[in-house]
Amino acid sequence: MTEDGKKVIMAIGGHIGDAELTCGGVLATASLRGDKIVTVAMTGGERGNPPHMTVSDYRKQKEEEARIFAEMLGGEAVVFPYADGELPETDEVKFALCDVIRKYKPDVLLTHWKHSIHKDHMATQRIVLDAQFFAGLPSVERALPAHFAAGPYYAENWEDAAGYVPYVFAEVTQEGFDLWYKAISNHWFTVHSTSFHYREYYASLMKTRGFLCNKPYAETFTVEEDQKKQIITSF
Repeated sequence: MTEDGKKVIMAIGGHIGDAELTCGGVLATASLRGDKIVTVAMTGGERGNPPHMTVSDYRKQKEEEARIFAEMLGGEAVVFPYADGELPETDEVKFALCDVIRKYKPDVLLTHWKHSIHKDHMATQRIVLDAQFFAGLPSVERALPAHFAAGPYYAENWEDAAGYVPYVFAEVTQEGFDLWYKAISNHWFTVHSTSFHYREYYASLMKTRGFLCNKPYAETFTVEEDQKKQIITSF
Protein backbone atom coordinates (compact mmCIF):
# COMPACT_ATOMS: atom_id res chain seq x y z
CA MET A 1 0.00 0.00 0.00
CA THR A 2 1.21 3.49 -0.81
CA GLU A 3 1.79 6.21 1.76
CA ASP A 4 -1.51 7.84 0.85
CA GLY A 5 -3.44 4.62 1.41
CA LYS A 6 -3.82 3.49 -2.20
CA LYS A 7 -3.40 -0.15 -3.16
CA VAL A 8 -0.39 -1.50 -5.04
CA ILE A 9 -1.17 -4.20 -7.59
CA MET A 10 1.64 -6.27 -9.08
CA ALA A 11 1.01 -8.38 -12.19
CA ILE A 12 3.77 -10.84 -13.08
CA GLY A 13 4.03 -12.47 -16.50
CA GLY A 14 6.40 -14.89 -18.13
CA HIS A 15 6.91 -12.48 -21.04
CA ILE A 16 6.40 -8.82 -21.77
CA GLY A 17 2.76 -8.54 -22.76
CA ASP A 18 1.38 -11.45 -20.72
CA ALA A 19 0.32 -9.47 -17.67
CA GLU A 20 -0.75 -6.52 -19.82
CA LEU A 21 -3.14 -8.73 -21.84
CA THR A 22 -4.58 -10.95 -19.12
CA CYS A 23 -4.79 -8.45 -16.24
CA GLY A 24 -4.68 -5.19 -18.14
CA GLY A 25 -8.31 -4.22 -17.81
CA VAL A 26 -8.20 -4.64 -14.04
CA LEU A 27 -4.88 -2.79 -13.88
CA ALA A 28 -6.21 0.11 -15.95
CA THR A 29 -9.40 0.32 -13.89
CA ALA A 30 -7.38 0.31 -10.66
CA SER A 31 -5.02 2.96 -11.98
CA LEU A 32 -7.94 5.28 -12.71
CA ARG A 33 -9.04 5.11 -9.09
CA GLY A 34 -5.52 6.04 -7.99
CA ASP A 35 -3.96 2.67 -7.24
CA LYS A 36 -0.31 1.97 -8.04
CA ILE A 37 0.35 -0.50 -10.86
CA VAL A 38 3.53 -2.56 -11.29
CA THR A 39 4.00 -4.97 -14.20
CA VAL A 40 6.79 -7.55 -14.04
CA ALA A 41 8.01 -9.61 -16.99
CA MET A 42 10.31 -12.51 -16.20
CA THR A 43 11.58 -12.63 -19.80
CA GLY A 44 11.36 -10.34 -22.79
CA GLY A 45 9.20 -12.58 -24.96
CA GLU A 46 11.48 -11.56 -27.80
CA ARG A 47 11.45 -14.81 -29.77
CA GLY A 48 8.13 -13.92 -31.32
CA ASN A 49 10.04 -11.35 -33.35
CA PRO A 50 8.49 -10.16 -36.63
CA PRO A 51 10.32 -11.05 -39.86
CA HIS A 52 11.73 -7.56 -40.28
CA MET A 53 13.41 -7.47 -36.84
CA THR A 54 16.19 -9.38 -35.14
CA VAL A 55 15.52 -11.05 -31.82
CA SER A 56 17.76 -8.58 -30.00
CA ASP A 57 16.11 -5.56 -31.64
CA TYR A 58 12.67 -6.91 -30.82
CA ARG A 59 13.75 -7.36 -27.21
CA LYS A 60 14.60 -3.66 -27.03
CA GLN A 61 11.28 -2.75 -28.62
CA LYS A 62 9.34 -4.94 -26.21
CA GLU A 63 11.08 -3.41 -23.20
CA GLU A 64 10.00 -0.01 -24.48
CA GLU A 65 6.47 -1.31 -25.00
CA ALA A 66 6.37 -2.52 -21.40
CA ARG A 67 7.52 0.88 -20.18
CA ILE A 68 4.95 2.75 -22.27
CA PHE A 69 2.08 0.54 -21.14
CA ALA A 70 2.94 0.93 -17.46
CA GLU A 71 3.45 4.67 -17.74
CA MET A 72 0.10 5.11 -19.49
CA LEU A 73 -1.39 3.56 -16.35
CA GLY A 74 0.73 5.77 -14.13
CA GLY A 75 2.77 2.79 -13.01
CA GLU A 76 6.13 1.11 -13.47
CA ALA A 77 7.42 -1.83 -15.49
CA VAL A 78 10.09 -4.27 -14.31
CA VAL A 79 11.71 -6.57 -16.87
CA PHE A 80 14.05 -9.35 -15.81
CA PRO A 81 17.08 -10.07 -18.03
CA TYR A 82 16.23 -13.64 -18.98
CA ALA A 83 15.73 -14.82 -22.55
CA ASP A 84 12.37 -15.93 -23.89
CA GLY A 85 12.03 -19.69 -23.35
CA GLU A 86 14.99 -19.87 -20.97
CA LEU A 87 13.59 -18.69 -17.62
CA PRO A 88 15.58 -20.54 -14.94
CA GLU A 89 13.85 -21.78 -11.79
CA THR A 90 16.70 -21.03 -9.44
CA ASP A 91 16.91 -19.53 -5.97
CA GLU A 92 18.71 -16.56 -7.53
CA VAL A 93 15.65 -15.75 -9.63
CA LYS A 94 13.24 -16.36 -6.78
CA PHE A 95 15.15 -14.10 -4.40
CA ALA A 96 15.42 -11.43 -7.09
CA LEU A 97 11.64 -11.43 -7.43
CA CYS A 98 11.37 -11.49 -3.64
CA ASP A 99 13.39 -8.27 -3.61
CA VAL A 100 11.05 -6.70 -6.19
CA ILE A 101 8.05 -7.60 -4.03
CA ARG A 102 9.71 -6.10 -0.96
CA LYS A 103 10.61 -2.97 -2.90
CA TYR A 104 7.13 -2.18 -4.24
CA LYS A 105 5.11 -3.68 -1.35
CA PRO A 106 2.15 -4.87 -3.43
CA ASP A 107 -1.14 -5.62 -1.73
CA VAL A 108 -1.82 -8.42 -4.19
CA LEU A 109 -0.01 -10.52 -6.79
CA LEU A 110 -1.51 -11.54 -10.15
CA THR A 111 0.19 -14.13 -12.34
CA HIS A 112 -0.17 -17.22 -14.56
CA TRP A 113 -2.24 -20.29 -13.84
CA LYS A 114 -0.07 -23.36 -13.19
CA HIS A 115 -0.94 -25.31 -16.36
CA SER A 116 0.16 -23.89 -19.70
CA ILE A 117 1.39 -24.66 -23.18
CA HIS A 118 4.39 -22.43 -22.47
CA LYS A 119 7.19 -23.44 -20.12
CA ASP A 120 7.95 -19.85 -19.10
CA HIS A 121 4.39 -19.42 -17.87
CA MET A 122 4.54 -22.52 -15.67
CA ALA A 123 7.98 -21.58 -14.38
CA THR A 124 6.76 -18.09 -13.55
CA GLN A 125 3.87 -19.43 -11.48
CA ARG A 126 6.20 -21.57 -9.38
CA ILE A 127 8.76 -18.76 -9.02
CA VAL A 128 6.03 -16.38 -7.86
CA LEU A 129 4.90 -18.77 -5.14
CA ASP A 130 8.42 -19.12 -3.73
CA ALA A 131 9.18 -15.42 -4.08
CA GLN A 132 5.96 -14.57 -2.26
CA PHE A 133 6.99 -16.92 0.55
CA PHE A 134 10.51 -15.49 0.81
CA ALA A 135 9.27 -11.89 0.64
CA GLY A 136 6.87 -12.37 3.52
CA LEU A 137 9.23 -14.19 5.87
CA PRO A 138 11.08 -11.85 8.28
CA SER A 139 13.75 -14.46 8.93
CA VAL A 140 14.79 -14.28 5.25
CA GLU A 141 17.29 -11.46 5.54
CA ARG A 142 17.58 -9.28 2.47
CA ALA A 143 18.34 -5.61 1.84
CA LEU A 144 14.70 -4.65 2.44
CA PRO A 145 12.33 -5.72 5.24
CA ALA A 146 9.76 -8.46 4.80
CA HIS A 147 6.49 -7.76 3.07
CA PHE A 148 3.55 -10.11 2.56
CA ALA A 149 1.50 -9.81 -0.62
CA ALA A 150 -1.87 -11.54 -0.92
CA GLY A 151 -2.66 -14.05 -3.62
CA PRO A 152 -1.47 -15.00 -6.05
CA TYR A 153 -4.56 -14.73 -8.19
CA TYR A 154 -4.20 -16.56 -11.50
CA ALA A 155 -5.34 -14.73 -14.61
CA GLU A 156 -7.37 -16.20 -17.45
CA ASN A 157 -5.16 -16.86 -20.46
CA TRP A 158 -5.88 -18.91 -23.57
CA GLU A 159 -2.38 -20.37 -23.31
CA ASP A 160 -2.99 -21.42 -19.69
CA ALA A 161 -6.41 -22.95 -20.15
CA ALA A 162 -5.94 -26.55 -18.91
CA GLY A 163 -7.85 -26.95 -15.67
CA TYR A 164 -8.59 -23.24 -15.36
CA VAL A 165 -12.02 -22.48 -13.86
CA PRO A 166 -12.94 -18.83 -13.18
CA TYR A 167 -13.40 -18.12 -9.48
CA VAL A 168 -13.19 -14.34 -9.13
CA PHE A 169 -14.81 -11.89 -11.55
CA ALA A 170 -13.17 -8.45 -11.35
CA GLU A 171 -14.99 -5.50 -12.87
CA VAL A 172 -13.38 -3.52 -15.66
CA THR A 173 -15.06 -0.15 -16.13
CA GLN A 174 -15.71 1.38 -19.53
CA GLU A 175 -13.00 3.95 -18.81
CA GLY A 176 -10.64 1.20 -17.72
CA PHE A 177 -11.31 -0.79 -20.86
CA ASP A 178 -10.72 2.25 -23.06
CA LEU A 179 -7.41 2.99 -21.34
CA TRP A 180 -6.32 -0.64 -21.60
CA TYR A 181 -7.25 -0.83 -25.29
CA LYS A 182 -5.20 2.25 -26.06
CA ALA A 183 -2.24 1.09 -23.98
CA ILE A 184 -2.18 -2.52 -25.23
CA SER A 185 -2.18 -1.28 -28.82
CA ASN A 186 1.41 -0.14 -28.24
CA HIS A 187 2.44 -3.79 -27.98
CA TRP A 188 3.26 -4.73 -31.57
CA PHE A 189 2.35 -8.40 -31.35
CA THR A 190 -1.11 -7.75 -29.90
CA VAL A 191 -2.11 -5.92 -33.07
CA HIS A 192 0.06 -7.43 -35.81
CA SER A 193 0.48 -11.09 -34.90
CA THR A 194 -0.51 -13.40 -37.77
CA SER A 195 -0.87 -16.44 -35.49
CA PHE A 196 -3.43 -15.09 -32.99
CA HIS A 197 -5.60 -12.00 -32.69
CA TYR A 198 -4.44 -11.11 -29.18
CA ARG A 199 -5.94 -7.67 -28.65
CA GLU A 200 -9.33 -8.53 -30.07
CA TYR A 201 -9.50 -11.86 -28.25
CA TYR A 202 -8.90 -10.30 -24.85
CA ALA A 203 -11.19 -7.37 -25.63
CA SER A 204 -13.95 -9.84 -26.51
CA LEU A 205 -13.20 -11.98 -23.47
CA MET A 206 -13.54 -8.94 -21.19
CA LYS A 207 -16.92 -8.18 -22.74
CA THR A 208 -18.08 -11.80 -22.43
CA ARG A 209 -17.01 -12.06 -18.79
CA GLY A 210 -18.73 -8.75 -18.12
CA PHE A 211 -22.03 -10.17 -19.38
CA LEU A 212 -21.80 -12.93 -16.77
CA CYS A 213 -21.57 -10.50 -13.84
CA ASN A 214 -23.72 -7.67 -15.21
CA LYS A 215 -20.79 -5.31 -15.67
CA PRO A 216 -19.54 -3.52 -18.79
CA TYR A 217 -16.42 -5.68 -18.81
CA ALA A 218 -14.66 -8.07 -16.46
CA GLU A 219 -11.57 -10.22 -16.12
CA THR A 220 -11.51 -13.50 -14.25
CA PHE A 221 -9.00 -15.05 -11.91
CA THR A 222 -8.74 -18.27 -9.97
CA VAL A 223 -6.86 -19.47 -6.89
CA GLU A 224 -5.55 -22.74 -5.53
CA GLU A 225 -8.20 -25.15 -4.27
CA ASP A 226 -7.12 -24.77 -0.65
CA GLN A 227 -7.68 -21.01 -0.91
CA LYS A 228 -11.29 -21.33 -1.97
CA LYS A 229 -12.83 -20.43 1.35
CA GLN A 230 -15.79 -18.15 1.81
CA ILE A 231 -16.94 -17.46 5.37
CA ILE A 232 -20.45 -16.24 6.06
CA THR A 233 -22.17 -15.63 9.37
CA SER A 234 -25.75 -15.78 8.09
CA PHE A 235 -27.80 -16.11 4.94
